[in-house]
Amino acid sequence: MGIMEFRNRIAERLSSKVVPQQAVSLDEKTVLDALRVVQDPDLHKDIVTLGFVRNIKISAEAHSPEAGHKVSHEAGHKVSHEAGHQVSLEVNLTTPACPVKEQLKAQCEAALMALPGVTSTKVTMTASTRGSLPLNSGSPVAASLGQVKNIIAVASGKGGVGKSTTAVNLAWSLAKSGSKVGLLDADIYGPSIPLMTHLKDGATASGSLIEPPKVDGVKIISVGMFGQSGKATIMRGPMAAGVIKQFLSQVAWGELDYLIIDYPPGTGDIQLTISQTAPVTGAVIVTTPQEVALIDVRKAISMFETLKVPVLGVVETMSHFICDGCDKKHFIFREGGGARVAREHGVAFLGEIPMDQGLVEASDHGKPYVASHPKSPVAAAFAKVAGAVASQVSILHAENKNVLQHFSIEWAN
Repeated sequence: MGIMEFRNRIAERLSSKVVPQQAVSLDEKTVLDALRVVQDPDLHKDIVTLGFVRNIKISAEAHSPEAGHKVSHEAGHKVSHEAGHQVSLEVNLTTPACPVKEQLKAQCEAALMALPGVTSTKVTMTASTRGSLPLNSGSPVAASLGQVKNIIAVASGKGGVGKSTTAVNLAWSLAKSGSKVGLLDADIYGPSIPLMTHLKDGATASGSLIEPPKVDGVKIISVGMFGQSGKATIMRGPMAAGVIKQFLSQVAWGELDYLIIDYPPGTGDIQLTISQTAPVTGAVIVTTPQEVALIDVRKAISMFETLKVPVLGVVETMSHFICDGCDKKHFIFREGGGARVAREHGVAFLGEIPMDQGLVEASDHGKPYVASHPKSPVAAAFAKVAGAVASQVSILHAENKNVLQHFSIEWAN
């Protein structure tokens, strides 16, 4: 909804309640009633009902006949409209990465300015990221993941679709929004995160746990930090699963809003181990548009459904290429595959990432593209995806669809 349309909606609402200005009093209830017109587009409720509005303060400038001193009245006390008043308040959202944050702020300001006697507003946007249910203290991952609010799996049915690139730039986009973020490289046999993030520092000891290094404020752990450069990682399935369990139970992740896990391609041991060991909040599925990739994407979605992990949505990479000379979109790998598979499975389409030579170069040089080219169309696309992921997580928690705290699977003979 545009701001002009929103103001018209406010005007219509107030027109049925016209009273002489001198008979109107301004108090906290009046402010809250005015803000009920502001709706969260994802949660489909007004911000007052959702409990987002905090710390209302009403300041009035009134002048006595004898001296022109200022008088302030806090919320809860009625203030007569003998002079202009400022209303200040806080709107506490469910995530710093809320994609409609500025829209909600503008709507709050418009709703408040429509009140008789209000001459200025101060709306401060804050956020408290919602998370899954607290881990049981007896859980083997409680010490490591106990302060992690959300674990986001970034997965694909097959390799070569830009999954790791998406995981890195998703992590950096969420961190840029003000979220506390960690990145776990679970691709044991092809760990690319150290190269893509220019990770140079090693892990250090923190009591009985491992302290992960930080790059641009993002905490990172990868098997690539512990092996010899250029040497193949040779492990059987149980050994690889053991490494993943260590990363989930012996790393001091600390307080995080989001822990992004870069899954290996496919639907094997490591994917199963993570879902058995940690309370994964939801999965982001990465694909390219062509049917060859979508075949395996459908399998990945089916795997998460079996493991009772909600699928947050689908991201389409290599969506199109815009040529320098003609400014035309060229759909090299066909068009619309990501959106189509999202519709098939009834999940959100989180966005599309265009092809860009700079994206490849940034990954090779160890600088996430959203950090090295923050004003580029690709960075904007990743920011949109990050906002959509954060919104889906908030919706998940609002609907009380929290993930299981423990999951096990046994094969019958």
